[in-house]
Amino acid sequence: SPQALQMAINARQAYEVLGSPEGEMSLMQAAVYLAVAPKSDAVYLAAKRVKKELKQTGHLPVPMQVRNAPTSLMKKLDYGRGYVNPHRAAETGGPLLECLPEGLRERHFYRPTRNGFEETICRRLQERRGKKKKD
Repeated sequence: SPQALQMAINARQAYEVLGSPEGEMSLMQAAVYLAVAPKSDAVYLAAKRVKKELKQTGHLPVPMQVRNAPTSLMKKLDYGRGYVNPHRAAETGGPLLECLPEGLRERHFYRPTRNGFEETICRRLQERRGKKKKD
């Protein structure tokens, strides 16, 4: 549950402010929430996959469209060429910004489960991946 971390932090802060015994209620509520929240290690496994991939492909160049171009030289070298503002693309239904190097674009490091909010994330990723294939 994406809210689990925030719940735990808020409970700790409430305890620090309120002290015992009132603050203990926030800790108990957080414990109950965490006990029954949907569980997943998808983010952890994605991080492991990314680290492994970086060891093999960390040399690949950053795509031009996501390179910052604060100087005229960088602009002449095409830094930032092809950049698509993701906020505008979402509003207009335009193409999505590709941020990965060429050799990694079809890789899916994060594989959400169908538990809790990850099911929503899974659906959103499928929609985006379908849109990228159309663009």
